[in-house]
Amino acid sequence: MNLVGNWSYPTTIRFGAGRITELPDACHAAGIKKPLLVTDRGLADLPITTGTLDVLDKASLGKAMFSSVDPNPTEVNLAEGLAMYNAGAHDGVIVFGGGSAIDLGKMIAFMTGQNRPLWDFEDIGDWWTRADPQGIHPIIAVPTTAGTGSEVGRASVITNSETHVKKIIFHPKVLPVQVICDPELTVGMPKMITAGTGMDAFAHCLEAYCSPHYHPMSQGMALEGMRLVKEFLPRAYHDGSDLEARAHMMSAAAMGATAFQKGLGAIHALSHPIGAVFNTHHGTTNAVVMQNVLTFNRPEVEEKLTAAASYLGVEGGFDGFYKLVGELNSTLNIPASLTELGVKNPDIDALTRSALEDPSTGGNPVEMTFENTRELLAGCF
Repeated sequence: MNLVGNWSYPTTIRFGAGRITELPDACHAAGIKKPLLVTDRGLADLPITTGTLDVLDKASLGKAMFSSVDPNPTEVNLAEGLAMYNAGAHDGVIVFGGGSAIDLGKMIAFMTGQNRPLWDFEDIGDWWTRADPQGIHPIIAVPTTAGTGSEVGRASVITNSETHVKKIIFHPKVLPVQVICDPELTVGMPKMITAGTGMDAFAHCLEAYCSPHYHPMSQGMALEGMRLVKEFLPRAYHDGSDLEARAHMMSAAAMGATAFQKGLGAIHALSHPIGAVFNTHHGTTNAVVMQNVLTFNRPEVEEKLTAAASYLGVEGGFDGFYKLVGELNSTLNIPASLTELGVKNPDIDALTRSALEDPSTGGNPVEMTFENTRELLAGCF
């Protein structure tokens, strides 16, 4: 038996409604005196953002903000954010928003003290040791969606604007030192974003649970995370003001991102290149390909998902679990195929090669080859 693993768990999390008022205290705990708040364009002028800036300003922490963040952030966004960060002599970053803003903001804090180009720190082998840890500034994360869980992650996904390939940049110190999970900040999420981010959390839990690697703590967290999504995502989708549902979904998002240190798989291996080339929403793309991947992996995961179905209160074993995913997608108005999602004239061979280069392939329970991955991808259209 190969019972060997490298395990890590998240940081300090302040969880609960209204706790955004503790942001100045979180800055103090992180040693930040002049923060830059990083968010996306869609959030920049919303009351949750302007209210948060007012909280900072009243505490004499200023109200500097950078919001030029694309849905799939690139090194171009990063260069612009770094220029603002350095010009303002900031000493820490508050990442505020969904996965795109959080990932980009974490990279601003990471790259401000580095002398090598971003791609030199890709999550390959020990490339992270190339970074100067003293040059990484502290990060506070404030998620406003419930999906990626990037607030408890040690990496960011950045799209290379020239090659249209998503790259994972990793370093242990990219983990935020303080997190504020305030479900009141997610109440205004549009239905489409609620659905897509929620299914992203489910995908993280599902792939972690099915990964063949050894991590029993993540296994349990992934299982309970799936239950929370099953029970509370439809509620949050149908009634955005359901604070209990919003809170449980924030928990599920953090649980999924913690659990997937056990591994991801074909769902993410497919969705990463599709998102990079066609700029689709990541979580929604995960949901679209999820049932196809379940069928692909069935020979290796049927027993595991039969047990999961029982825990989730779903009858029918693997088939019941498969049906559950379909029912969730239908309830959330997720497109039935990548074609319906808007992916037109795809280069299947190129997407297949990109999928096989994605690090998520290493956690898939069925070995991914060019032939079987191409067939899997083609079946999603």
